[in-house]
Amino acid sequence: QEQLVESGGGLVQAGGSLRLSCAASGSIFRRYTRAWFRQAPGKEREFVAAISSGGSNTRYADSVKDRFAISRDNARNMAYLQMNSLKPEDTAVYYCAAGAFSSLAAQYDYWGQGTQVTVSS
Repeated sequence: QEQLVESGGGLVQAGGSLRLSCAASGSIFRRYTRAWFRQAPGKEREFVAAISSGGSNTRYADSVKDRFAISRDNARNMAYLQMNSLKPEDTAVYYCAAGAFSSLAAQYDYWGQGTQVTVSS
């Protein structure tokens, strides 16, 4: 069964760093764009970053550009989100997704269960 499982969330002080990981079971994920979305309490789910199947194309939300970096390791069926210079407004549940290269959540067919990231001021 194809599934995505996130890990690496936690509590960090403002200015700190975290690295999220997304493990995929099933070789089909190598053909898909991998992405990260996040959802803060009371807000809609928003796009964070995406990386194409081969890793040559990436896209970032303006709010995280120059602070976050998305990467993938197709040999290990993994995707990562390196988050630096974290701000309290980055606090959210972060979701890993797989689908078409897009910033729209509707373009992604597979979702993980989410991992909480909390940034204290």
